[in-house]
Amino acid sequence: MKKIFVCFICLFMMIPFINIYAEEVKEEKSNVLAKNAKSAILLEESTGEILYEFNSHEKLEPASMTKMMSLLLIMEALEKDVIKWDQMITISSNASGMGGSQILLETGEKMSVDDLVKGIAIASGNDAVVALAEAIAGTEENFVKMMNDKLVELGLKDSNFKNCHGLDEEGHYSSAYDMAMIGKELVKHEKILEYSSIYETYLREGTDKKIWLVNTNKLVRFKSGVDGLKTGYTEGAGFCLTATMKQNDMRVIATVMGEPDSTTRNNEVSSMLDYAFAQVGIKKVLSKNSVVEKITLSKSKLDEIEIVPIKDVTVLYKKVEGEITPTYEIKLNEVNVPLKKGDVVGTLYVLNNDDVINEVDLTVKENIKKCNLFELYWKYLKNILGGNIKF
Repeated sequence: MKKIFVCFICLFMMIPFINIYAEEVKEEKSNVLAKNAKSAILLEESTGEILYEFNSHEKLEPASMTKMMSLLLIMEALEKDVIKWDQMITISSNASGMGGSQILLETGEKMSVDDLVKGIAIASGNDAVVALAEAIAGTEENFVKMMNDKLVELGLKDSNFKNCHGLDEEGHYSSAYDMAMIGKELVKHEKILEYSSIYETYLREGTDKKIWLVNTNKLVRFKSGVDGLKTGYTEGAGFCLTATMKQNDMRVIATVMGEPDSTTRNNEVSSMLDYAFAQVGIKKVLSKNSVVEKITLSKSKLDEIEIVPIKDVTVLYKKVEGEITPTYEIKLNEVNVPLKKGDVVGTLYVLNNDDVINEVDLTVKENIKKCNLFELYWKYLKNILGGNIKF
């Protein structure tokens, strides 16, 4: 009896602490930016810094946000000339037979890559994305393998794709984190934003099969600065959205998954974007054309090779703390010609008080060709005549 009394006294004494903890939990929940979502994340694009996240690695159905990975591979295929913008694609029965959202493609119909990309980015056409998947990889299955291989390349571990469109399928899942990171990779291909920012347009104009496309992402019309990226909805996934917005040279990406309806989804994403721009800003340290080093390679056609950042070098700062004054250091790899613009030749480290706050790959300012035997001999002779080589 005495022991029970002591326990009761101890429990009574803990009540104030339990109440304090409950209030803290209550306060934490009230601060959740996307309180109706199953998961959410908010990040700044140029630095990759996460500004907010909630259950961001939970594996959930991504619905049509899946198409961001498909669009990423499509953009890469276009840049590598695997397909061309004006190329006409013949629509297969597999593509035309896709359910869900579609642009009403017919078997045997021919449509340009340009229009098919519009159909994906604006109207989320399942038939359009399957048609391009088949054009790039031969079959949708091969394309899905490319999607999963790209996940490995990007280091994303929360996802597994079973299709290229996002209809619910066992074993098809992703996370808010992975979706935002895929979005971050996709916006590097800036041309896609020319499509994802269109609110409405038409396909097959001038024919009796003209179709009106309206963007499934209403924020591109009703929120200034929003120019993408991709909505999603299925019964299993709920309402999803990865949105991107640019303002004053800063781009942010917000992802929510499992929202109860489209209005709530749009309102909460809009609030997340506003929060980002209210809290932080970016400062450009160097542009992607800034020459940070010049090197010479004996077998290069150019006498001097200019090294530049692969993208603009920026740092993030909290607005309440004011801008910072960063410095940078570079580390070059051992490189050999030939080199293409975009090849990584080193790393630039951005420092604030000796702490590394950002890293950016370095590349060459232009393509560098290798000298042939005659050019190498002539270059060597010029160096001798010019006194650059002494015996």
